[in-house]
Amino acid sequence: MTPRFDAIGLAVADMAASLAFYRMLGLDIPAEADTQPHAEATLPGGLRLMWDRAETPPPGGPGRMELAFLCDSPAEVDAAYAKLTDGGVRGSKAPWDAFWGQRYAVLLDPDGNNVALFAPLPG
Repeated sequence: MTPRFDAIGLAVADMAASLAFYRMLGLDIPAEADTQPHAEATLPGGLRLMWDRAETPPPGGPGRMELAFLCDSPAEVDAAYAKLTDGGVRGSKAPWDAFWGQRYAVLLDPDGNNVALFAPLPG
């Protein structure tokens, strides 16, 4: 048997703030998870995203990793970025047409981790 990628874990300083951010991206996370030391959500395809409350910031500081969310179209990248930044989420890089053929944008979650929105460019 070969190990397979199954989950992504995030150490967070504020569980409620982190879960609220990921709910805005469409993840189904029960409200009672806001007060727990551990929470997780199963994503389409079976991958799990897990959060654990950290008493101290993880070594190396924020922004050491990036989660990427596929959007249906370049216009959805723009709309999602606008909705989230208008709602108070910190933007790191506004939407742009990347040389690798994607519309791409980067936000920061409440712990400073990079969260990308992307969609293939037409053509």
